[in-house]
Amino acid sequence: MNEIQAALVALLPSKKKQTPSGWTSFNAPCCQNRGERRDQRQRGGILINPAGGFQYHCFNCNFKAGWTPGHLLTANTKNMFRWLGLNETDLGKLTLYALKIKDDQPVQKTQQTFDLVEKDLPKMCLPLATWANEKLDQEQEKDLLEIFKYLVNRGMNIDWYPWHWSPSPGYKDRIILPFYHNGKIVGYTGRKITEGKPKYLTDAQPGYVFNIDRQTQDKKFVIICEGQFDAIAIDGCAIMHNEPNSVQVQRIKSLDKEVIVVPDRDRAGATMLKAAIENDWSVSMPPWESDIKDVADAVQRYGRLYTLTSILYYKETNKLKIEISKNKLKNAQT
Repeated sequence: MNEIQAALVALLPSKKKQTPSGWTSFNAPCCQNRGERRDQRQRGGILINPAGGFQYHCFNCNFKAGWTPGHLLTANTKNMFRWLGLNETDLGKLTLYALKIKDDQPVQKTQQTFDLVEKDLPKMCLPLATWANEKLDQEQEKDLLEIFKYLVNRGMNIDWYPWHWSPSPGYKDRIILPFYHNGKIVGYTGRKITEGKPKYLTDAQPGYVFNIDRQTQDKKFVIICEGQFDAIAIDGCAIMHNEPNSVQVQRIKSLDKEVIVVPDRDRAGATMLKAAIENDWSVSMPPWESDIKDVADAVQRYGRLYTLTSILYYKETNKLKIEISKNKLKNAQT
């Protein structure tokens, strides 16, 4: 970690959390400094790049800042440091440090890597197909039956994904989705099927794109959604957040397929459309009924084939029209 990254990390407030996609979220300091309402929902996000540099994005007022080694600190980045509490003397030192890297050191263009380590699933976690043939006690049979009911009620098929389950404490009321990369398990999420929080228990590595292993060479396009169940519903991918980070973008582009973004029908979906515009990706927003909030809802209502067909039919590439759709979602009710 270089001096600028270290200074940034030291300035982050104590009240913060790590998101599954690798962002550190906290109450954004930019909003009130730009005439917006004070953020109290941890809508500010920092993504530290292991190769150097960082990205900052406020999902409340849409303020952006960042730095990459070999570049100077921009006005936005300097303001962000000020709003986080850095004094002018120390900010001047960081400015000189960035200048020194730019002028005195050769800038190495390094290609981002996508190395993920193999991880274990929760204890006693097995595929649903395996549990169906296991001898269980009465309580375990009841819990497993609820898992199957949950899938049926959401319009999901057991063959659509290698669903897992564990009878261990904390997981017996969760359906577990292993995360695969090159055939190995690199994380998971456990979705609670009953009321209560947290809804998800997730172990994800930064830069991971869910379900990317299933995007085989014979596919001409890849559909990008926000949530895992959305991706499973139409055999697409999920970024597990409302904006892809730089590693996810690189990984998606490496598929060398037409990318079609299908956002959730809420304000957060506007951020996905912004990413689509920046990366020259197509967007699809079929005229589903107003209570359909995402792809998984659409599959539950209309079925998989109709949902997929409507996504392809209503695909849009015109950036102006996508911008109009983005503004509509930005003004949508939460």
